[in-house]
Amino acid sequence: MIDTKAPQTPTEALLLAIDRARGQTALARKIGTIQQNVFYWVKKRQIGPPAEFVLAIERETGVSRHCLRPDLYPAPPSPQANAA
Repeated sequence: MIDTKAPQTPTEALLLAIDRARGQTALARKIGTIQQNVFYWVKKRQIGPPAEFVLAIERETGVSRHCLRPDLYPAPPSPQANAA
């Protein structure tokens, strides 16, 4: 069962993307890399996947770029913040 709440860290976002793709190998194929890279991103990188793969992961899994790499793609301001 997939947790529907927003991931809190880039690693959680990547794990959600892997789950939605049905595994590390499937995600790797969909975004044009190898499974070993995906494994490395999960186990060793604390900032999420490399920038060149973020948009492909978002396109293939629906996991937001803002969750995968908040340092590169900050979340847009909420409508409530604009109303204040």
